[in-house]
Amino acid sequence: MIDVPVHTLNDGTRLPAVGLGTWPMDDAQAEEAVAGALGLGYRLVDTATNYRNETGVGRAVARSGVPREEIVVTTKLPGRHHGYEKTLASFEESRRRLGLDHVDLYLIHWPLPRVDRYVGSWRAMIKLREDGLVRSIGVSNFTAGHIERLEEETGVLPSVNQIELHPLFPQEELRAFHRAKGVVTQSWSPLGRGSALLRDPAVVAVAEAHGVTPAQAVLRWHVQLGAVPIPKSADPARQRANLDVFGFELGPAQMDVIAERARQRLGGDPEAHEEF
Repeated sequence: MIDVPVHTLNDGTRLPAVGLGTWPMDDAQAEEAVAGALGLGYRLVDTATNYRNETGVGRAVARSGVPREEIVVTTKLPGRHHGYEKTLASFEESRRRLGLDHVDLYLIHWPLPRVDRYVGSWRAMIKLREDGLVRSIGVSNFTAGHIERLEEETGVLPSVNQIELHPLFPQEELRAFHRAKGVVTQSWSPLGRGSALLRDPAVVAVAEAHGVTPAQAVLRWHVQLGAVPIPKSADPARQRANLDVFGFELGPAQMDVIAERARQRLGGDPEAHEEF
């Protein structure tokens, strides 16, 4: 089994340095993928209400044989449930589907600034943490401005911001902001989904220099940035390879080579994207 390092979050809880993403698996696929991943050594599993696979994730956790306290289960609040009371109710629905007495990391999935209810949701999440129903609270797809507003209005910073991050979109400024605030960066689509990144000759050359796959080289790039990638895979061999990125180190020039890509956002812009 692969031993994975951990980050200590700003609330004192711990977060594994690599996790398993589950979008767009259904319940059955998620149950099998997560159960297999936990057997390989994954201890961070990422789901969301809008992924519609929380039930499958929860079943996998229950059947895995891994002590519950070793597993970090993340889920996310959907846009249609923004606002204080709706957030509390939505969380209970997620907890019921997951079959868990607590959730380890609860995130606001998108800020939806036009709707402008994310601060109310954040206040509800603070209460959930205070009540012991959530271990850590964070956000996803938030800008520096959104996070500063949370801090100004509640005094509480997120422990995590899960953002689109990959060599095509390295988010230097936002990562620097996170470091200054003590917020851990999580990377969704860490391998540049659907792009030609893993076939890029420069990335392939870096991988070959270490005897690893291009995906492993890119995931190692994330790790050395201090980010927590959450690659999605249902294939056991690929799951193992995605976790096995702690036995080599990229040099500074190799880190630069991997990041020397044409900039390309693959997902939505947090200032405008709306997902309910």
